[in-house]
Amino acid sequence: MPKPGGGRPVRRGGKEGGRRYAPKRKVCAFCVEKANTVDYKDPGKLRRYLSDRGKIEPRRKTGTCARHQRILTVALKRARHLALLPFTAEHIRVSGGVGARM
Repeated sequence: MPKPGGGRPVRRGGKEGGRRYAPKRKVCAFCVEKANTVDYKDPGKLRRYLSDRGKIEPRRKTGTCARHQRILTVALKRARHLALLPFTAEHIRVSGGVGARM
């Protein structure tokens, strides 16, 4: 008689399943430098915290602490306002974006 759940054994968490991936803990680059401020006039350093589409990368991806992420966000917005950094990526501006009609 077949099992009600299909017949394939169900894997549960525990020691019999494979080893789980434990990512290396990221450290905040600004805490390492002991920086209290983030310079908005340095676009080379700030570009690291932007995605290829021009969006601000989240903390979980960059490893920035909460305090410096808030300071970094303000610095990125100031650099965008002064046209040191783009608001959107070049390929999106040229094509007109996602919902653009030609």
